[in-house]
Amino acid sequence: MFDDLRDLYQEVILDHGKNPRNFGRPDAFNRQARGDNPMCGDKIAIYLTVGDDGTIQDLHFDGRGCAISQASASLMTEILRGKSMKEAEALFGYFHDMCTKDEDEQGDHGTLDEDATDKLAVLSGVREFPMRVKCATLAWHTMNAALHGEATTSTENASF
Repeated sequence: MFDDLRDLYQEVILDHGKNPRNFGRPDAFNRQARGDNPMCGDKIAIYLTVGDDGTIQDLHFDGRGCAISQASASLMTEILRGKSMKEAEALFGYFHDMCTKDEDEQGDHGTLDEDATDKLAVLSGVREFPMRVKCATLAWHTMNAALHGEATTSTENASF
């Protein structure tokens, strides 16, 4: 059973890596940030349209990077569309903890969308490969930077 689940996760990652959703710079957006991971060579730009009510109405990305980086960004764009900024920040915290901490060390991020956390589970295996954590979290850190009006972020920042 575990091998079947791992195979499914790998299939989802490869699909999103090869066929990223919401890829490309949109015509209109009101927040953006660029992120880079010098260790792996990943570079990403996140484009957000945040409504007056604080809801993420649209979300795209572009850039280049490894399959994990691209898959994470692609999944993120699907998961966060329609979420409030507060929900996006909570999912960012959850995802970061999932990638960097054992289950018993992860923080409480409040009530989260179960469908979103189920989708994010496909990337939980990166925790076993510390060099890949920055690849998986780059898009999320970049999205968080865009939400907070920061123009750039890097995996070399202390917050990673």
